[in-house]
Amino acid sequence: MFLKKVEGPRTVRLADGQVMSMADLPPANTRRWVASRKAAVVRGVAYGLITMEDALARYDLSEDEFKEWLNAVQLHGLDGLKATALQKYRHQ
Repeated sequence: MFLKKVEGPRTVRLADGQVMSMADLPPANTRRWVASRKAAVVRGVAYGLITMEDALARYDLSEDEFKEWLNAVQLHGLDGLKATALQKYRHQ
């Protein structure tokens, strides 16, 4: 089996014991951001699978947008990333 040379780790182990790989990240051409995709990017950065700079470039995100996702996850978990719950969590 041939493995492509990549920078950084191929997989990381999450706090709950699950293994996350680059294949678990959304495709680079993602345009529709649902909460689960946002959470995958945040987890990938938090656990060192991908750097924040690489995530910003790969997904064409601004630093402020990514930090909003990170803050929402820290304060409210996955529900904080849902567009339908945005008003519920915005002022807390």
